[in-house]
Amino acid sequence: MYRNAILPLIIFLLLSAAGCGSRDYIRIEGFAQGGTYHVICSPVPGHDGQEIHDRIDARLLGIDGTLSGYNKGSLLSRLNAGEDVPLNDLFTECFNRSREIWEETSGAFDPSAAPLFDLWGFGFSNRGNVTREAIDSILNFVGMDKMHLETRGDGVHLVRNDPRMKLNFNAIAQGFSCDVVARYLDSLGCTDYLVEIGREIRCKGNNASGGPWRIGLDRPYDGNMDEGKDLQAIIEVSDCGIVTSGNYRKFYVEDGRKYAHTIDPATGEPVSHNLLSATVVAADAATADAYATWMMVVGTDRAREIISSKPGLEALLVYEEDGRMCTFQTENIKTQ
Repeated sequence: MYRNAILPLIIFLLLSAAGCGSRDYIRIEGFAQGGTYHVICSPVPGHDGQEIHDRIDARLLGIDGTLSGYNKGSLLSRLNAGEDVPLNDLFTECFNRSREIWEETSGAFDPSAAPLFDLWGFGFSNRGNVTREAIDSILNFVGMDKMHLETRGDGVHLVRNDPRMKLNFNAIAQGFSCDVVARYLDSLGCTDYLVEIGREIRCKGNNASGGPWRIGLDRPYDGNMDEGKDLQAIIEVSDCGIVTSGNYRKFYVEDGRKYAHTIDPATGEPVSHNLLSATVVAADAATADAYATWMMVVGTDRAREIISSKPGLEALLVYEEDGRMCTFQTENIKTQ
């Protein structure tokens, strides 16, 4: 479950802890889902940092064993290999939320497009032989309406209309993981925290200085791999999920053409438009994650329509126009 790196880690670690009168927050870090994770939270009476760390690790290990397509022994990998096995609660929750967003986005967000990602080399297997015939063949069995959950005596099962159907939750899994960890911290009564997994974020309350959490966003030009060196903006947020999606770090160029990792499930091809990145602030990180992908699929104009049609949704878009990098952001986005 890998995503474009969007948050310079050094920025939020320094900015969230800086300032006079800083409180002593618990800091937890580790490895998960092919990358790193970091949690900063206010002390929780009756729970020490090591206990919280261990239980976060256990939850993330459970998610990796459920939703990761890179873990060949995970529940998702077994399903994608054609096994018919009972699903756990994590898979069921992520599947159901994905199906809801698939309907809301008219299919622009579609985990069942996994075979297309594999074909283009952005999935869980090596790139295939990309032809129009191959794309059209896969499109015949793409769509979340072509699979459903069925309750049997031994539990809930995934039923597919076509055995070739596969799932790829990369566009929601890390945001979902942030929400799972946030729910755990909420259950402890934690009042202030920032959870970052693979640069997806869920936060609550205030940072150690008593102010909102401050998140640095990298400028989205092709090949900008040096996190934090060139920032587009710093956003102040609290009580939300925040995720950025873009095509400036995961792409390849062939015969002079750029092939981005964002695939349009309607055409079966990588998108080609002027939207460089979409940062979305939503009530939870899973929604922000999926919505950011939605906007990267449909492009700048449609993304602006989506933003204006959803009260409470905040976003910052970076797009190219006449060779210049331009931005659009909602009024409540606080940037520096």
